[in-house]
Amino acid sequence: MHELTLPQPSYPAEPVTEILHGVPITDPYRWLEDQDSPRTRNWIEHQTQYARAYLNNIPGRDGIRKRVREFLAVETHDSVQRVGSRYFFRKRLSDQEQPCIYMRDGAEGDDQLLLDPADRKTGKYTAIKPLSVSLDGHLLLYEVKEGGERTGTFECLDIQNRKPLCDVLPRGYLRGFAFAPDGKSFYYVHESMDAKRPHYRAAYHHILGAPFSEDREIFCAGEDEKLRLSLTSDGKRLGFLVYRFLEKTHIDFYLQAFDSQASLEVVVADADYSFGPRLISDKILAITDRDAPNLRIIEVRLHSGCPPEWVDVVPEQVNRINSWVVAKDRIFVSYIRQTATHVDVFDFAGTKTGELHTRPDETVRLISGFRTSREVLIETESLTEPIGIFRYSETSSERTPWAQKYIPFDSPNYSHTQVWYTSKDGTRVPMFLMGRRDVLQSGAHPTIMTSYGGYGVCMTPQFSIFVAFLAERGCLFALPNIRGGSEFGVDWHNAAKRRNRQTAYDDFLCAAEWLVQTERSTPERLAIFGGSNSGLLVGVAMTQRPDLFRAVVCMVPILDMLRYHLFDNAHIWREEFGTADDPNDFAVLRSYSPYHAVRQGAAYPAAMIVSGDLDKNCNPLHARKMTARLQAANASLNPIFLDYNKFRGHSPVLPLSERIEGLTDRIAFLCDQLQV
Repeated sequence: MHELTLPQPSYPAEPVTEILHGVPITDPYRWLEDQDSPRTRNWIEHQTQYARAYLNNIPGRDGIRKRVREFLAVETHDSVQRVGSRYFFRKRLSDQEQPCIYMRDGAEGDDQLLLDPADRKTGKYTAIKPLSVSLDGHLLLYEVKEGGERTGTFECLDIQNRKPLCDVLPRGYLRGFAFAPDGKSFYYVHESMDAKRPHYRAAYHHILGAPFSEDREIFCAGEDEKLRLSLTSDGKRLGFLVYRFLEKTHIDFYLQAFDSQASLEVVVADADYSFGPRLISDKILAITDRDAPNLRIIEVRLHSGCPPEWVDVVPEQVNRINSWVVAKDRIFVSYIRQTATHVDVFDFAGTKTGELHTRPDETVRLISGFRTSREVLIETESLTEPIGIFRYSETSSERTPWAQKYIPFDSPNYSHTQVWYTSKDGTRVPMFLMGRRDVLQSGAHPTIMTSYGGYGVCMTPQFSIFVAFLAERGCLFALPNIRGGSEFGVDWHNAAKRRNRQTAYDDFLCAAEWLVQTERSTPERLAIFGGSNSGLLVGVAMTQRPDLFRAVVCMVPILDMLRYHLFDNAHIWREEFGTADDPNDFAVLRSYSPYHAVRQGAAYPAAMIVSGDLDKNCNPLHARKMTARLQAANASLNPIFLDYNKFRGHSPVLPLSERIEGLTDRIAFLCDQLQV
């Protein structure tokens, strides 16, 4: 194992103690919350020097980087949408730093370059993405990001003349957008970072070429930090969706014709259930959990002088609806049944007309449907096969390749199996195991494990270059389907939601124990990794059972669960986690919050904590404070360090060279710690 060449940075704790619900809570590194203070920047610089001294000198790093480049430097396609016969999408050629925006006229047409971010001369961290195309196919709205920021600027392109328009929405969050039917204006909801009234939520109408100061306000939801407004359209009507993030989220939905003289019509008011509308072919379709915990799709019929009528189109089933798209007069609905994707097709009357045939070992994602045909775009992948994009027609029941990613991975030599283990409360939980065929057959092997366990997100088979590289070197990959997801319906989610959160962590720890008990691995050869909510998961696992793991990669996490809701827009996660403002939530959050669970003198596994300045989703203060606290408390000789980048955020838009270096770092760290 590689020896550290620099001493671990040492900075003094400055305890801040607060009384929450009668309990004293001490925060030793509150000062690291101030991202721009000279002290914090100095601390980050020393942490970076410490991390680089270790990572840059790991034996075999050059070979790892070479193989990672072979995986990543390939042609990719994403963000595909179709208007008329034209497809709009992003494509990155094999050695380009960032993808460009292209247009393809017809499924078999040539790819025509529309926009290249390199032409902006602003550096390799500038990324662009297509967002919306006018109904006549003449105008394109696209987003411009710098590094991993969640915010962006929003520009329009005259497609025929390849000319950017002067109509630019400044850096902020675009919550809704629709081109007007005549292509001469657009409607939008935009939260500008420089707004004089940052919590004023309104929709506006903008005439192309006119100053934004002349934009007309067409709808106002109010002025409050806990309000959010979005906008949807079908080219004939505008829909305004208002969210109020209170103890429980409440929703209003209003409808208005494009005619500015038309009055607003209230479709839903003060709903304490989910309601996701789509305006389709003069209909209002919506997905909702009202009287349907596993979701149903309904048509809302409006009658003058009477309350709206709700008519079931796709009734609730045993399995929770995962996603849905509309193609002409068909609704494609995907479900996760245990861990496999199933897609059923319905007409607007609710009659099932067919199904999209899927393999049990693949994940199928519905990308988009088309207005004029019963064809959808889908993505498919598995544990051993990378993403491919296909056209699927209900008429022919055939998949036609639209774009496939070639990755130099010898898929036939790898396989997977599904096992079941028993969690702490006696619940049976499934888990995927993937690796070389000889690794799956028998024996203890270095093992990497991840999961998610929140928001109802299902962990279905997906291809990971990170996993593929380590599998090539004899590692076993384990993916338990812990509670907090919805693999078995909404009850699987609710079993680990909010005050039941520990259930997800118990499921994850029991999966690790099963790997050890069945002699698939050992604590000295077991590593865990995860990002975002999964970063919280591995943070909890590391602090509750430090003896069970050799190494942890914790990426863009939330870790201080008593203060997470005070930063950025994290208060909207109240329903998933609860907040420390509530005494009952507080007791649960305090019991598992990784930052508060760090014990002085405990022997912790090696830990690589990853974050960056631009993360406004999981604020980087979590990573900074956790790194400092672990370093001060750790009694083992295992390295604990912060991998920090001022351009990194929560959005995966870093340039190719940065992604290669970042993935090389994480793989080199695990290879060193697991002695792969």
